[in-house]
Amino acid sequence: MSDTVAGLLAEIADLGRDPVRGGWSRPVLSDAELGLREWFVAHADKRGLDVHTDRNGVLWAWHAPEGRYDDAVVTGSHLDSVPGGGAYDGPLGVASALVAFDRLAAEGVGGRPRAIAVFPEEEGSRFGVACLGSRLLTGALAPERALGLRDPDGRTLAEVLTAAGGVPEHLGPDPEALGRMGVFVELHVEQGRGLVDLGRPVAIGSSILGHGRWRVRLEGAGNHAGTTVMADRRDPMVAAGALVVAVQRLARAVRGARATVGRLEPTPGGTNVIASRVDLWVDVRHEDDALTLALVEEIRAAAVLAAAEQGCTATLVEESFSTTVDFDADLRDELSVVLPGAPVLATGAGHDAGVLKEHVPSAMLFVRNPTGVSHAPDEAVEDDDAEAGAQALARVLRHLAGPARAVS
Repeated sequence: MSDTVAGLLAEIADLGRDPVRGGWSRPVLSDAELGLREWFVAHADKRGLDVHTDRNGVLWAWHAPEGRYDDAVVTGSHLDSVPGGGAYDGPLGVASALVAFDRLAAEGVGGRPRAIAVFPEEEGSRFGVACLGSRLLTGALAPERALGLRDPDGRTLAEVLTAAGGVPEHLGPDPEALGRMGVFVELHVEQGRGLVDLGRPVAIGSSILGHGRWRVRLEGAGNHAGTTVMADRRDPMVAAGALVVAVQRLARAVRGARATVGRLEPTPGGTNVIASRVDLWVDVRHEDDALTLALVEEIRAAAVLAAAEQGCTATLVEESFSTTVDFDADLRDELSVVLPGAPVLATGAGHDAGVLKEHVPSAMLFVRNPTGVSHAPDEAVEDDDAEAGAQALARVLRHLAGPARAVS
């Protein structure tokens, strides 16, 4: 009996379950994420695909019966997650790719070589830079900077990679791997309610909002919570609280903007200790990149003001920024012909397809999420919609497997 998307996802349902946060926590190079990679390799081997891991940790599973690895039709997604995330963000695209390849194999579809790519650290939940694997692959991120990134435990990517058997010196741009890709199509759970409201199971992506992450460091004076009178305090936690409120106020004043403080770390973090330092991370998004950066500057000014009011200092550092992505219009229109009736929707979430778009004609498919919730345990996909998504992906890959087309 052929695998189904739901059946494949059921096989990995216990990997990375988070008993504290709920949902799943699968940071890159953790036991859970490495287990997911092993699961994928086993299924790729079962299908007779040629599997290898490239210099940046991207997993590739190739169908290239004539030994050709050029002008390939590539699909795939990621397997890592945010802390306490949902079951579908990433794995849905990987499982759907396997099922789509099964359909093509059953139909004897030939033509161009095809591959499934699994990108590491798409979420950036461990080392702070989203789409780390695709950024390294394309040269959008310098390997020297990547290797110095630290996880919440203070371990560098170089240290973690070495412990996992990787070779840090190999990280960096890979024009050979990139050059094999003729076109890339990523399937992903929709992270919103567009398809729910339209009553459709599958959509075609049109664009990705520009977005980035900035770290704000507020520094004051650590001291004893019981012996330091209020007038003598230089408390960065108070400044952090004021800044969180200011971020919301500033973002609400810019139509279409989204700004979030989702992570805050006090040092040393004791209950009866006035923090000496607070780091917080701000996620800012808007379709107009100039407005995104203008909002960040307003947040910087608010951080300086909030810190000064408490006798503290503030610095803001960019960790990552991706400009607004408009997917290839010709390829998008081509997919609309292949999938008649599929709506075309924008997304506010970043994806590896957005990074690859600057180098390879890229497109996205979204599968309906009945809750509209993502990056949380309530993220959901109905089994019938999951199969509809895999069927849509197979139709797209079947079409693209023909002779190369002129795509701008």
